[in-house]
Amino acid sequence: MELLGDYLGLLADAAITGRRPKRSELDAVEVLGRRAAEQGVSAGRVVQLYLSAARRLWQDLPIVVRSRDREAVRAAAAAVLYVIDDAVATLAEGYATARRDLVRREETLRRELIDDLLRGDPDLGALVDRAEPFGLDLARVHQVALAAPSRRLPDTDAAITALESVIFDRLGDRDVLVATKNGLLVVLAPADAIDAVRIPSGRDATTELGRLMHDQLRRLPRGRPWQVAVGRPHPGLYGIARSYEEAREALTMAARLRVGSPVVSARDLLIYRVLLRDQPAIVELVHAVLSPLTQARGGGESLLATLEAYFDTGGVATESAKRIHVSVRTVTYRLQRIKMLTGYNPFDPAHRFTLQAALLGARALNWPQQELPTPG
Repeated sequence: MELLGDYLGLLADAAITGRRPKRSELDAVEVLGRRAAEQGVSAGRVVQLYLSAARRLWQDLPIVVRSRDREAVRAAAAAVLYVIDDAVATLAEGYATARRDLVRREETLRRELIDDLLRGDPDLGALVDRAEPFGLDLARVHQVALAAPSRRLPDTDAAITALESVIFDRLGDRDVLVATKNGLLVVLAPADAIDAVRIPSGRDATTELGRLMHDQLRRLPRGRPWQVAVGRPHPGLYGIARSYEEAREALTMAARLRVGSPVVSARDLLIYRVLLRDQPAIVELVHAVLSPLTQARGGGESLLATLEAYFDTGGVATESAKRIHVSVRTVTYRLQRIKMLTGYNPFDPAHRFTLQAALLGARALNWPQQELPTPG
């Protein structure tokens, strides 16, 4: 009844005297609409409360209802309807305003929470308290995935709504946060919920979250083609920040390596993270092992492409030839040239590891398209 305020008095005055509500009285009704929204009462329920109260009050006004003067009854009814119309409209306006404010406040809190979680804020106690209203259990193992649009981020509300809908539906878990950060869509989800999804045989469970995201995002009219990077699942608060960092680095590395796959896994690119942790060492390795290939006639790119195909096909010359569209004889000749120029034999297992590590380093550094960083 507290949400009715002085509404019943306004109705009674209107029925008996025909008085219309003052602006200050309607302002008080607007405050009640805001209060209803803040208390979590649904809009339909609070409007129904006002309409039901008007009906009951009309029945309890014998002076009007039992009057034999039809004009008087008609005038009283018109005055009451005028108050109902004004009051309900004002109530709804206050309710809508409060809901907008609540949504903005929640969006701000969600964005701040996401930022602190991804940064690995050290104040664990405060984060646990802030995460609770969003249903987030920081004791679980979580996984972070990032989606990058081809150009600028499209309508964020539509993208977030689409992702929330499909992820909640497929994972059946409310312990999920969807937000934006630095022009990317961010999804934080519990790993055990992802594991519970029925995954076709042969598919990697750790990238299932990325596939769910990409399947939904590619249906959006803008932002295509999307690329999604998935960090590995990690436990606890700092595991969230770690998974995010892995996903972010995976996106950066995928762009640098020109990986065209719509979903990339941090696990698959882990070797590049390891290599680049000691960049001076990997620069020295690439320079010492592969830079002699640039002395070949026409440059060393054809030799590097052959070496890359040879390693990617498991050291099978016939498959390497098919991949780079040359003859097997050409592949064999180029591998011999690589041995002569570098001093490392691609056919020798002892030398193969050094060549392959150097080749991975060259990919990570985008060499020879870009010059190697200067040591120091």
